[in-house]
Amino acid sequence: MTNTVVVAGGGIGGLACALALSRAGVQVDLLEQASAFGEVGAGIQLGPNAVRVLNDWGLINALHDFAAFPEALDVRDAHSATHLGHLRLGALARARYGQPYAAIHRADLHGLLLDALQHESGVRLHLGTRLSSYEECATGLKVTCENEAVFEADALIGADGLWSRVRLEMQGVQPARVSGHLAYRGMVDAQDLPSALSEPVVTAWLGPRLHVVHYPVRRGELFNVVAVVEGVLGRNHGGPPGSDPQSWSHEARHADLLRALGPVCPDLAAMLERVPEWKLWALNDRPPLSAAAEHARGRVALLGDAAHPLRPYLAQGAAMALEDAWTLGRLAGAAGDAPDWSALFARYADTRWQRNARVQRRSQRNGTIFHASGPLRWARNASMALLGESLIDNPWLYNGPPEPV
Repeated sequence: MTNTVVVAGGGIGGLACALALSRAGVQVDLLEQASAFGEVGAGIQLGPNAVRVLNDWGLINALHDFAAFPEALDVRDAHSATHLGHLRLGALARARYGQPYAAIHRADLHGLLLDALQHESGVRLHLGTRLSSYEECATGLKVTCENEAVFEADALIGADGLWSRVRLEMQGVQPARVSGHLAYRGMVDAQDLPSALSEPVVTAWLGPRLHVVHYPVRRGELFNVVAVVEGVLGRNHGGPPGSDPQSWSHEARHADLLRALGPVCPDLAAMLERVPEWKLWALNDRPPLSAAAEHARGRVALLGDAAHPLRPYLAQGAAMALEDAWTLGRLAGAAGDAPDWSALFARYADTRWQRNARVQRRSQRNGTIFHASGPLRWARNASMALLGESLIDNPWLYNGPPEPV
């Protein structure tokens, strides 16, 4: 059998994985269930660790064509507008970590990865192709798809998201964990915002049982707005979003968001008022990884949300998928023409699982802190005032990704 890997999933993680492996000399069959490649209209933040990966792949110029580079992170009280904390980004992030802090439209990141991948001769793209099962044997794998396509490969990587078929086949039924948090997401044209709200800054507004984040994307021409509240979906929305991967977003009404948030300060209200359309997600995840075997077993590995879905409170979901892909590429490049994929995946899992678990735990913890009330809210505000940037910065994270062990 040739050096061939099947990658299930054509999102950001799957494209990144295919790119990293192809550049390491691996033949890749990438399976995407949709009839066309694409991503939903939402923004993502990329810390210096994620930008470092893109730079290593020669994509830094493409990133600059699409991204915005915030100058700071401001933390404010959603009700009183009081400034709670501040972290300088911009030139300081570049000086401290060697790479900038970026923010980008999810579709733009997906597009630049896809463009890079389409210049790779070692990748075959298969649309309308969803994995249904796989069978592992001593010399490789047979992957069977819902459209009856069959692929023979040396290894399989599941980059197929929270509701991963590869994970299901590997680990059995493990229902996703419902967080009880709802995310309203929207985009607004920067030209429609007052000057005070269109500055190149990530702003996080914190309140009891809620928070709102907004930041520039697409060279600062648009602002991504995310409002997270604690609650449950009404019956008219049916089952949990994500249980059907084709319909994981719901139309949302501005009035519903305002009712969920309650009274907020004028600056925040002005930002929310200018968002023309909202989408609604219920945030689901899984418990943090507890062992390397949850990341890879034998000739099968998981990447990104398939392995370690994250709540968005550390802004590292895409970054961890990029780091996973980068690690696989490094290991494959060092392994030569005929990798022992079981051994390679074991090293990958040993390198990644504890870092990914730490990010999962920190993301969940941040959600509790962001939404705090009572004594915890007072302690949070006092800590930010006392410790300043050192409380908000994350050197352990932004200095990554770590080299494979």
